[in-house]
Amino acid sequence: MVAWTDYKSEAKARGALALELYVALSSPAQSPQEIKANLPEHLAYQAKLEGLGQLAFAGPMSDETGASMEGVGMIVYRAESLEHAQTLAESDPMHASGARSYTLRRWLINEGSLSVSVGLSTKSVDFR
Repeated sequence: MVAWTDYKSEAKARGALALELYVALSSPAQSPQEIKANLPEHLAYQAKLEGLGQLAFAGPMSDETGASMEGVGMIVYRAESLEHAQTLAESDPMHASGARSYTLRRWLINEGSLSVSVGLSTKSVDFR
């Protein structure tokens, strides 16, 4: 096992992006009714974080077969530290109410690409 800070330093030294984000895997902890009751406040909270630049990505995940939605979601935060990401996750109405539980991990982005095309006159956005 390698200390996180050492690994991050090594990644930067070899020229990797080494962008640190934080991933919360959120799972149902109460009934579907409880989860639905917290959905409007949860979505408003995520919209607020997005506006503040603290939410990178969020959404549901399929089961392992890819055929069904089992209720697990992934939230990727932009935060100053793991502790700050913890505060963001704990403040989510889904987690604060106990309707969902989560695990939080650091995520180091080293490779990959993201393409965005914005059509100004058509007011369209295309992600690839």
